[in-house]
Amino acid sequence: MGQFAATRPFAHVIQDLFVTTEPPKPISYNSARFLLSAAQLSDCPPDSGREVAFAGRSNAGKSSAINCITTNGKLARTSKTPGRTRLINFFSLNRENCRLVDLPGYGYAKVSRDMKDDWQQHLSHYLTERRSLAGLVLVMDIRHPLTDFDQMMVEWCEHNNLPLMILATKADKLKFGQAKTALLGIKSALKDVQCLQHLIMFSATAKTGLEDCRNGLTQWLEG
Repeated sequence: MGQFAATRPFAHVIQDLFVTTEPPKPISYNSARFLLSAAQLSDCPPDSGREVAFAGRSNAGKSSAINCITTNGKLARTSKTPGRTRLINFFSLNRENCRLVDLPGYGYAKVSRDMKDDWQQHLSHYLTERRSLAGLVLVMDIRHPLTDFDQMMVEWCEHNNLPLMILATKADKLKFGQAKTALLGIKSALKDVQCLQHLIMFSATAKTGLEDCRNGLTQWLEG
């Protein structure tokens, strides 16, 4: 005892008994707040922590899905002009260094070919070089799934071993049996895709699949 006290003062021993490690805060998606917009990789926040990105063809319901997940109808811009969002938009969460990322839409934007090529280049840089990217949420319209863009994103995730979640959105536009059949069709088409971790029937209007989506996001963000 005397030897222990000499090397480890008794007051320090008592102090250590009462020192507790504060557990990290549970992630609250309602806490999401706009952080910044980036036109290119160099404009993005510091590449630390973990973030999950959302991608989707224009008019697939990506902004509505993000707004539903965060219970903030104005967080991600929705527009009657699909493809209007041309920047990489970052949203902070209540846990430090955890972010959601809204990637530019693709498809119907009425812009020049040079601008579209520019978007694709910066998007490619982000997806290829962003070390804090923990997973990709691919939003596709359940009525028109697996477009060329969707297939490209699935193949990219598979090639780069990036965890993938698919939200089959606008499920409320179909009868349940039709939506279920469509979901099974997507599952069958992607049966050999190893990176696909979550395939969720989703409706921002009816909140279908909301908790499953949040649980998958939390799994990725908590690492």
